Amino acid sequence: MKALLQRVTEAAVTVDGERIASIGPGLLVFVGVQPGDGPEDVDWLAGKVLALRIFPDADKPMNRSVTDVGGELLLVSQFTLAADTRRGNRPGFSTAAPPEQAERLYDAFVAELRRRWDRVATGRFGADMQVSLINDGPVTFLLER
Repeated sequence: MKALLQRVTEAAVTVDGERIASIGPGLLVFVGVQPGDGPEDVDWLAGKVLALRIFPDADKPMNRSVTDVGGELLLVSQFTLAADTRRGNRPGFSTAAPPEQAERLYDAFVAELRRRWDRVATGRFGADMQVSLINDGPVTFLLER
């Protein structure tokens, strides 16, 4: 699994002109699932998202986690994170998990984060989403296992 984390002051997801989710300060997390991913990846990634120290405190610019600062999470499925871009100019998607597997693991990821943290919003799996955000920093990290 891959997750692209962006520290944000706000973020929102719109589908068909309707805002379906929004957050204030926290993390926008784009999630990509690959064929070999499983439950252990869900558990590892959820722990990493919640524990990664990328928010400032009085001493250092990156010393607190999203839970330390009481931040929110906005999770958005994004199969393009799993694209193969090594050859040519058109991305290949054979490295992305089939939709059924991807949705199952994305849903498990959402459920695991909600079990551990009560401030979780989501986009809509498989939908054509418009995502708006204000990146804070900018701070962006790619997590993969």
